[in-house]
Amino acid sequence: MADSYYDPKDLRKFGKITEWSEELGTKFFDYYGKVFEEGALSAREKSLIALAVSHVVKCPYCIDAYTKDGLQKGITKEEMMEAVHVGAAIESGATLVHGVQMMNKYNKLSM
Repeated sequence: MADSYYDPKDLRKFGKITEWSEELGTKFFDYYGKVFEEGALSAREKSLIALAVSHVVKCPYCIDAYTKDGLQKGITKEEMMEAVHVGAAIESGATLVHGVQMMNKYNKLSM
């Protein structure tokens, strides 16, 4: 039995998704490549954003990939952790702001 549902070796197989849907897989990887090209944001900034989002969407493959990518781009552990905290703050804020919906529903039903 595996130690984890997620096998880090599977990340190397990601490119094989095109084998089962060549057109869509190719379009995805073309898009993905374009997104991470230098633009208004540097590759370093995009890597930090990707690391934070990876934590928010809870993708262990992405966390591994963008931790490694960040290290290669000179991102410090402090910058990485700060980015993770930014992602966590946005995610928790988004959860809490939905409390307003609950409050509105409660007030409507308890009238």
